[in-house]
Amino acid sequence: MDATRWQKIKSVFDAALDIDPAKRSAYVSAACVDDPGLLAEVNTLLNSFENAESFIEEPAASEFASLIIESKTLKTGQRFAHYEILRQIGAGGMGEVYLARDEKLDRMVAIKILNEEFSGQELNVQRFVREAKAASSLNHPNILVIHAINVGDDANYIVSEFVEGKTLREVIKTSNLKTSEVLDIAIQIAGALAAAHGASIVHRDIKPENVVVRPDGYVKVLDFGLAKLIQQNAVGLEDATAKQNQTANGLIMGTVNYMSPEQAKGERVDHRTDIFSLGVVIYELIAGQTPFQSSSMSETFANLINVEPQPLSRYASNVQDELQRIVSKTLRKKRDERYQTIKDLHTDLKTLRENLEFDERLERSQSPTDKSATVILPATADNVNVLTGETSGKTIRQAKRLRSISTVVFAGLLIAAVSAGYYLFSARKTGSEGKKSLAVLPFVNATEDPNAEYLSDGITESIINNLSQLASLRVMPRNSAFRFKKDQTDAKNIALQLGVETLVTGDIKQLGDKLIINARLIDAKDGSQIWGNQYVRPTTDILAAQSEIAQAVVQNLRLKLTTSETQLLNKRYTENVEAWQLYQRGRFHLYKLTPPETKIGISYFQQAIELDPNYALAYAGLAEAYRSLAIASELPPAENLAKSRAAGDRSIAIDESLSEGHSGLGMTMFWGEWDWAGSEAHHKRALELNPNNALAHLFYAHLLSNIGRHTEALPEVKLSRELDPLFPFAGALEGQFLLHAGRTDEALARLQKTFDLAPMFWMPHLFASSAYIEKGMYAEAITEARKATELAPSQTNSIVNESYAQSKLGNRDEAQALLDKLLKLAAERFVPPSHIAQAYNGLGETEKALDWLERAFEQRDPKMVFLKVDPKMNNLRSEPRFIDLMKRMKFDQ
Repeated sequence: MDATRWQKIKSVFDAALDIDPAKRSAYVSAACVDDPGLLAEVNTLLNSFENAESFIEEPAASEFASLIIESKTLKTGQRFAHYEILRQIGAGGMGEVYLARDEKLDRMVAIKILNEEFSGQELNVQRFVREAKAASSLNHPNILVIHAINVGDDANYIVSEFVEGKTLREVIKTSNLKTSEVLDIAIQIAGALAAAHGASIVHRDIKPENVVVRPDGYVKVLDFGLAKLIQQNAVGLEDATAKQNQTANGLIMGTVNYMSPEQAKGERVDHRTDIFSLGVVIYELIAGQTPFQSSSMSETFANLINVEPQPLSRYASNVQDELQRIVSKTLRKKRDERYQTIKDLHTDLKTLRENLEFDERLERSQSPTDKSATVILPATADNVNVLTGETSGKTIRQAKRLRSISTVVFAGLLIAAVSAGYYLFSARKTGSEGKKSLAVLPFVNATEDPNAEYLSDGITESIINNLSQLASLRVMPRNSAFRFKKDQTDAKNIALQLGVETLVTGDIKQLGDKLIINARLIDAKDGSQIWGNQYVRPTTDILAAQSEIAQAVVQNLRLKLTTSETQLLNKRYTENVEAWQLYQRGRFHLYKLTPPETKIGISYFQQAIELDPNYALAYAGLAEAYRSLAIASELPPAENLAKSRAAGDRSIAIDESLSEGHSGLGMTMFWGEWDWAGSEAHHKRALELNPNNALAHLFYAHLLSNIGRHTEALPEVKLSRELDPLFPFAGALEGQFLLHAGRTDEALARLQKTFDLAPMFWMPHLFASSAYIEKGMYAEAITEARKATELAPSQTNSIVNESYAQSKLGNRDEAQALLDKLLKLAAERFVPPSHIAQAYNGLGETEKALDWLERAFEQRDPKMVFLKVDPKMNNLRSEPRFIDLMKRMKFDQ
């Protein structure tokens, strides 16, 4: 089934689950009216899913279960028959499990007691007996040994050997298993299943919780509570009991992540269902996740029936082709295509282990085993104290292999050394430092409502923010990624432009109070899908959904995170979903970059803060919006920058670790307070918290450039541009910084590239006009200034540049007309006084220019930050009034 067809089926299936069960049939019939095949597929899923009430998610008998059932708990020291109770060690769905001492035989045992609630139901007692008899009939060292069983009026209980060790689930969580260790575990489980299948018993619930690994490495398979006889009376059960054990079609039993497709569909099962489940376990031991798992049972259930698992190489490096073949064969959805017997699988696993054993021994000789780690020993067959024939003769075979490959080893080591040298050279040359690279493209708004656009943008930006804090991953910032908002058809070309290896794409659709989010991880080199999932959530769970997507991306890229990085990945800045939505609405309007939209954004930020007064990001957004009004929109600076400062202070007071808060506050102090040292301290802190923060690098470069530290500024802005290559603002500012550093031709070259990147962006044209003024190319300066005015008529900087260039061309009337336009505009609204000063300076009216600079100082004109570096002011630098201004602005410090 192709991906498009499957997505269509899954979409109808997921939507049907959100509908009242009584109305599902009508909905599905209407949704599939023109596609009978689609109707059949969806109904198959629904019929199976509706039987899923019988899913048994907890093992019926688990010495390590976490669920405690209320009953008459036995106390330490209490005697039960001829057993002394030492302590309770767990509970299952049917009763408690105790560690006890068998006083007759002086040995430790585990006693599982069926509680009163379950004892009152005949079917539960039958299952209890079935578990005991099924397991006790199996004589295998890798199967839990049953010592005794009692069914009577006083108590129903099973006495088994006590296994001291860890469940395989605990091993997975705490150990990074080598391939050889994975194989040894799998071989032992396969051996246990071979014994069960030989007795015509199917386990039906193979999963990590039902496997215990002893400290010496031996494996024990537990819990035959779901065991199914595939031949009647195979272990001496009464006919009635055997009939009870013939599960009817449509009854689903097992644990969803590990069950076979035939289990999921409620079909009759045979020994091949255990082969499939063991394949799932092996897959998880290697990949760190099960092959069909998703964020909900319904999604996992649907994936199990229809979706093929991703190759193991997506999750782990150096996976042998033979291991991939074995696992793939166990996971075939059609049972006739799987291994037909567990013995065949057992044989292939042992053969692979033998072929890898020499390499493993060589590795062990070079790196001693950690004594504290769980050791997985080779499997045994008949007695846990005696090695079996599996390991006999291996020393002789290995000696022969050693002689045959000795001549190859040196050549192999030489090739490896050369390859390693080349790799190190390549890594140094590219400067990648081994980082993986990724871009999260804007999620598509699949809701037919433009008002929902903020949701798709918001979840994209949130995922970017979480991932960008990981040191081992280079994540493309929002500004570059969002250039592909309208067209994401050519993944390879997009990745090439962004310089990344992988892409995250997705779409989001809102249906009432439900969200349907599709997310995909794409390998850019060939456009193949590495991972994909669909999340059907109530809108109240959107924060959890975006966190799950970020975690899935990290997992599928096989990134190893530190504890602090894991915390950052999962960090939420608010738990209030409505506040998050209001914040995202604010960002959505702020990015439109017009005063009216910015003011709308401010309103949303304020509403978010009202709902969550400790929402640091909302305060940071508010600070950015007020600063934008003062700088980009040329509104009265004192009031707006004061509000920006207050919001910025509050953002880092709430969350001192917020990189965006520090960089934003640093810029407010730069523009509004001319506090160069304080601004620098916050920029450095922002970069310390998140070295991948491209805007923080850009803002820091701005500060360094304006205070004349050009040799430091230019590397910072270059790094910002490399981190965010398609962000035209960075390219434009780099051109300005190069101009202020006296590298005018380089400035024009950079600005030309920015023109090409963003033809309709006004800022590079403004800076190009300044560069042409510096080169004495005044006609070109006028052309570029007019272009900037045309693209952004609300700003006045380009009018100043045109007036200045007209003056230098000798066109005083044209220059004066432009100055008069500025003066008239200044009577109606705020115009930066420094702009008017520049126009007077171009006309040669020095005193008026200095007067307007004094006015700019008094009004805290943000554009005064260019006083030190703007070459158009060079003629004023010897003027006493100008020198005094420089001192008052602390440029001399």
